[in-house]
Amino acid sequence: MNEARIEITIPHLFRCPISLDLLEDPVTLCTGQTYDRSSIEKWLSAGNLTCTVTMQKLHDPSIVPNHTLRHLIDQWLQLGYQFHPGNSATIDYLTSLKHALESRDSSLDHKLQALHKIQVLSDEYCSFKRTCFNQLSYLTLLLQLVFETRSMEFTELALSCIVKLLPLVNLDPLNMIKDESKLSTFVSLLEKGTTKTKTSLCHLIDSTATSTQTQELCHVLGNSRKVIEEIVRLAREIQEEESSKAGIKAMSALCSLQSNRESLVRGGAIDGVIAYMLESDKLQKNLAPMAMGIIEKLVVLESGKVGVVNHPSGIQTVVKMVFRVCNNQEYCCSEVAVGVLLVICRDYGVAREEAIGAGILTQLLFLLQSQCGNKTKTKARMLLKLLRSKWNQESNNKL
Repeated sequence: MNEARIEITIPHLFRCPISLDLLEDPVTLCTGQTYDRSSIEKWLSAGNLTCTVTMQKLHDPSIVPNHTLRHLIDQWLQLGYQFHPGNSATIDYLTSLKHALESRDSSLDHKLQALHKIQVLSDEYCSFKRTCFNQLSYLTLLLQLVFETRSMEFTELALSCIVKLLPLVNLDPLNMIKDESKLSTFVSLLEKGTTKTKTSLCHLIDSTATSTQTQELCHVLGNSRKVIEEIVRLAREIQEEESSKAGIKAMSALCSLQSNRESLVRGGAIDGVIAYMLESDKLQKNLAPMAMGIIEKLVVLESGKVGVVNHPSGIQTVVKMVFRVCNNQEYCCSEVAVGVLLVICRDYGVAREEAIGAGILTQLLFLLQSQCGNKTKTKARMLLKLLRSKWNQESNNKL
């Protein structure tokens, strides 16, 4: 293969943005952009402290070897003509779509068309596309555009693309949301955005609990009063099934960090989750087990116990979950519901009275005769014993 032919067929992703030659030793800056080591080192040694592609100031001038891209380039060189032509086409296509989104000359309609195409590509999963989305820093770009663009239509579609990309890409770019101005925009979109926008933001919150890279962001969001109030409000709007479920998932994710739980209680999570469970029977597929899991985590706190006890339907709602079949999963809530009642009834006489009045004794007897697991039955016996001993103790005190 002659040099001219090689030059023509080098995929754009494999070129150094500075030299425009094939990357021999690809390294990545803190901005997510990849360069050839020799080119970027010359740039930095000349006293430049910006990324040549994004022109962002480098808060960290260190460079990190990009082993994934190096492997792809080696594969491309070894296979030569056998390298799947569709891969090169994919690289160039995704690069052109990225350029359309970045360009100031692109019209809003042109950018919306690019987003629709990205949606389609992200649905067609393959490991090569996953690598391309990562290497082209699509998550970073789309997040920046969400925070910079004022078109609600564009924002809604861009967030939809982000949600589809989340399982495919490195989540570190999400940490830009910790920036004060971006967090403010995030909250504003949760408050004033369309239902689809709010749903996508809840999915984004959900993803922060899946990676150690975004644990601090999960803490920041979980301690934002406005964020919690908005996802609680969304969870309660059960007539909007998808957004309501997204709100429950977001609360569950934030609950994964112990440091967030007090803020969730203060933000009304107990009321929101109970409201969801009260109406969840109306949904064909509901998240009652996940909602019950949120309650389980929050009643570890004294404020969480008080929240359930003081709610007019709190104890009654938990009792209903003791012997309930959800989404064809037998007794999916039983163990958690019995555990929650054990924690609360141990400390609150009023909770014991309400539970007995709501039929907990019958529910527990049915549960013990069912095919539920041994662990659930053990907890059911413990709760029966607790209620009986407390009842006898209180009866003796009255005498």
